[in-house]
Amino acid sequence: MLREIHSLGFDHAELSHGIRVSLLPGIIEAVEAGEMKISSLHNFCPLPMGVNHAAPNLYKFSSTNPRERENAWRHTLKTIETAALVQAQVVVLHLGKIEMKEYTDKLLALAQDGQKGTPKYEKLCAELTEKREEKKIEPMDLVEEMLGRLAAEAESRGIKLGIENRAALEEIPLEDDFAFLLRKFDRPGVGYWHDTGHAQIKENLGFISHALHLESLAGRLIGFHLHDVEFPGRDHCPPGRGTIDFAALKPWVKREHIKVFELSPRLTEEEVRPGVAHLKQLWGEE
Repeated sequence: MLREIHSLGFDHAELSHGIRVSLLPGIIEAVEAGEMKISSLHNFCPLPMGVNHAAPNLYKFSSTNPRERENAWRHTLKTIETAALVQAQVVVLHLGKIEMKEYTDKLLALAQDGQKGTPKYEKLCAELTEKREEKKIEPMDLVEEMLGRLAAEAESRGIKLGIENRAALEEIPLEDDFAFLLRKFDRPGVGYWHDTGHAQIKENLGFISHALHLESLAGRLIGFHLHDVEFPGRDHCPPGRGTIDFAALKPWVKREHIKVFELSPRLTEEEVRPGVAHLKQLWGEE
């Protein structure tokens, strides 16, 4: 796996939430041999035993179920420990969701049918916004408690935690709550992880301006998941294929930021290479 990534011109890789524990010995061997460096891990990594598919939302920090929260704590701690073992810098986190009726897929379907901005669409957006504000306090309190404990564990091992923006409108932090949460965790070991595809989906649905959202959090930015989006919500496309204006994001991209191409496994090598080249042309070799 790592040799294939290396053959595409990368000397770093992120271990994502689909890595089985059986793969770790080979990964550690490759790292120790200098074949590949690991930049970051995406929680939960390795996969919990008995889980055979990528499951980043399997255990939510926001859950009111004590057993689920305990599992979230335990497996995130395992991810942090694994990150230290493979000399990674960052663990990327999903924080959870608000338990409520789901609106994201309905809005995406309406946008796909050209109904964005119609009375039906706007009514759903207003209903979603009202419900989210009503129900967000308890899950956010639970998230903050968990994040505080995890930040202490990560910092003791020299690992940073990157809080990822999410595509689903029911997931937290909400668009306007990121800055507030990061002010609460004003410590070098906690920062913002920007997923370009997720931000673009929310722009396509009318909830944020992608560039302005990134600008507002640039001071706490740790890294990126890089992929493009075909309107309205087909993500993990090669940069240049979709609707993201990557040139507009360049002012907030710095050399020290980790940049991970998070592309669909369905893509061929012939599709991956031009996408990477397109973004390097716009952003430089940083």
